[in-house]
Amino acid sequence: MGRLIGKLLPHRGPQRRMTAATFVNSYGGGMFITSSALYFTVVLGFSAAEVAFGLFLGATLGLVAGVFVGRLADRLGARETHVSVMFCGAAAMAGNLAVRSYLQYDLVCVAIGLVYAADKASKAPMIRAFGGDAPGEYRAYLRSVINLALALGALTAGVGMGVGTPTAYRCLIAARVAAFLGCGLIESGLPRVVTPRSQLEDRWAAFRDRPYLTATVLNSLMSVHMALPTFLLPLWIAQDTTAPRWTVSGLLVINTGLIVLLQVPASRGVEGHRAAGRRMFWAGAALLVGFGLMGLAAGAGTTAATTLLACGIAAYTVGEIWHAAASMEWSFSLAPPHALGQYSGVFGLGGGAAEAAGPAVLGAAVLGHGRVGWLVLGLALLAVGAVSPVLVGWASRSQERRVASAPPQSVDSARTVGAAG
Repeated sequence: MGRLIGKLLPHRGPQRRMTAATFVNSYGGGMFITSSALYFTVVLGFSAAEVAFGLFLGATLGLVAGVFVGRLADRLGARETHVSVMFCGAAAMAGNLAVRSYLQYDLVCVAIGLVYAADKASKAPMIRAFGGDAPGEYRAYLRSVINLALALGALTAGVGMGVGTPTAYRCLIAARVAAFLGCGLIESGLPRVVTPRSQLEDRWAAFRDRPYLTATVLNSLMSVHMALPTFLLPLWIAQDTTAPRWTVSGLLVINTGLIVLLQVPASRGVEGHRAAGRRMFWAGAALLVGFGLMGLAAGAGTTAATTLLACGIAAYTVGEIWHAAASMEWSFSLAPPHALGQYSGVFGLGGGAAEAAGPAVLGAAVLGHGRVGWLVLGLALLAVGAVSPVLVGWASRSQERRVASAPPQSVDSARTVGAAG
């Protein structure tokens, strides 16, 4: 068993330490995401609409944090910044235990939203610095680890939800606080990631980088599908199909399992802008197939509807995996190494906007429109994928001209210093 685990883990050193920190943080996230809605509605007594508004408020206001914290990571060091973000996350999450009024709930949601946005932006430079000879494969590996940890965290939350007492829910929140702290402590042993000061003169270059901004917008448009497994599918199954309600859980297992198994192999070869653009087109095609199959479940018998939904979620997940591979390559390869925190914060603006708007977009497109809504949505995402190779070619030529005309020292990568800073 020990040898098997050793083969599944990355090589000893920064990669393994970062993987452990990512697993701990995501495991805590799985527990909180799964149980928080019931805690706020059943234990604290807020309405579903109030809970949803707080989450929307936090996600929306949190968008701005990524850019500023990403810039801070470039200037002060990604390790120090991300560890600080994790400790702030522990404090913000602990605030849930003190919530007694709706205003307090909204304030805590905003604090957590800021932390989540800052998490992604400040972590990106470390992922690049420790990615080794195959950074794309390591990014895909981390995504598999995240999904596995989220699934295990959800199972753990199910135990607490089964107990159902206020104390059980608060224990899950306390465990989420501990996960933030554990992640920060583990990462404190990583090497420092240093960007030479000579490369930090341009503070907001990402906002003037048209290829990168265009990639951000296209990725944001494609990312609206991310709300499908947890938002759209449960409503679609309950309202428009004869499939049993437990199908929702089964489809989530298929989705998560395929991501864990296929994200790394599906990301191999996605190196460079052209390859990522082609993979984004593949993603649009797979999403269209998945949407078509899930749309056909309406009006079908129970067995046929369940089978169509299962096949549909499998096709959809392949599209999600390809989209993730292309998106990660865009966000890293189109950004200059010395400003990855800043650029990742800008890229996160698009992803965060899609996360906030996704449920409304998917609901308006599909619910009430049936199969036609699924088809229109799938064709729209296919169109986004189809224009991606054109964008990638333009972005690549633009970046090559910028690098060719820049002084030699402005294209040096960030470097790591020391075993533990």
